[in-house]
Amino acid sequence: MEQVQKTTLLTEGPIWKRMTAFAFPLFLGNLFQQLYNTADSLIVGNFLGSNALAAVSSSGSLIFLLVGFFNGIAIGAGVVIAKYYGARQTERLQKAIHTTIGFGIISGILLTIIGILLAPQILIWMKTPADVLPNSILYFRIYFLGSPAFVLYTHFVGILQSVGDSRHPLYYLIFSSLVNIVLDLLFVGVFHMGVGAAAAATIISQFLSAALCLYRLMKKSPEEYRVSLRRIRLDPFMLRQIIKNGLPAGIQNSIISIANVVVQSNINGFGKMAVAGCGSYSKIEGFGFLPITCFSMALTTFISQNLGAKKYDRVKKGARFGIICSLVLAELIGIILYITMPVLISAFNSDPEVIAYGTQQARTVTLFYFLLAFSHCIAGLMRGAGKAIVPMFVMLICWCIIRVTYITIIVRVIPSISVIFWAYPLTWSLSSILFLIFYLKSDWMHGFGK
Repeated sequence: MEQVQKTTLLTEGPIWKRMTAFAFPLFLGNLFQQLYNTADSLIVGNFLGSNALAAVSSSGSLIFLLVGFFNGIAIGAGVVIAKYYGARQTERLQKAIHTTIGFGIISGILLTIIGILLAPQILIWMKTPADVLPNSILYFRIYFLGSPAFVLYTHFVGILQSVGDSRHPLYYLIFSSLVNIVLDLLFVGVFHMGVGAAAAATIISQFLSAALCLYRLMKKSPEEYRVSLRRIRLDPFMLRQIIKNGLPAGIQNSIISIANVVVQSNINGFGKMAVAGCGSYSKIEGFGFLPITCFSMALTTFISQNLGAKKYDRVKKGARFGIICSLVLAELIGIILYITMPVLISAFNSDPEVIAYGTQQARTVTLFYFLLAFSHCIAGLMRGAGKAIVPMFVMLICWCIIRVTYITIIVRVIPSISVIFWAYPLTWSLSSILFLIFYLKSDWMHGFGK
């Protein structure tokens, strides 16, 4: 019984207590994940200067473009696993888990090949400044050597979170984040090995975190969701369910990433100081998104487990609680970032121009974080209800088509970087309106799993 109690069954007990107990480790985990992602930029910016910082920053949108699709599939897998866990269907739960891992192995290998081969051409298409390009390509290619570890870690964490265990992924992430920081300081700060070494530190840490998660699933988990390497195979029925639930999220992530690549391309056109400043802001922004991310993820698992158990009234109450918490926390953090941004940017690079660009972007978008929180929460809720196609289309329309069209047209008329920054709150507003209408008017709870 001791092992079972280490997971959180979200279908029982007080909603606020269960969801908070599940979401808080997610919050801390995302905090360390962001620290993990920020360490390279922070250390590179301080030890190697603005050119190297721009090289690391310019690759961020491209990295998410390629990993986002596979992360979406992992979300779909989590929905399927949470449904069978909530319904206590152990045989199907086992098949779903081992199919998820098999798919993750194939995905990681494919992502490595794609990332290494396509890096130079895509960075050129993104108008990466010529003096930054060689370091960007180097960083990108080394980073994607660690794709199998990154993809499998994402799938392992998805499995653990789907059965209510958000604590152990947190422990492993804290450990790997600290390893990443130590290796960054050693490789870059002590041995002066350049941006490639920062990427190497990241992939070593990713392999460690993936290995710890796998050990947990194989040796320390309850029998009902324990992993056996011999059972890893692609079950056709489960694979179809995973793809059905995950493909819309994967396409959505890729669509948003393509739009962000267009945004990054336009930022790159304003020079390497703009790239460094906006890249620094994006790292800090990741911390602002933490309550949004954790409650969105918690809602997906909560909705999946409770719909699997057919507890519809509990689903409604949990949805309201998660949305309200996310909105309030996101806006509080947005206000704090609005005030403190110049100091935070200077931690990455003290050049006044870099600080000015980062601060300008922050003071355009941070007060609108509540809109982003609402959109992500409703998207997470819909995925948990098996309606992943809805957020895919809403975000395709608002965050890709409208955002890219707006930037493409308006920047030519008004060649100011602030035009690019305003694309975010404008499209967050539109997606929030559409999601609100769907949430209030549709029967989104019923038909789950059919």
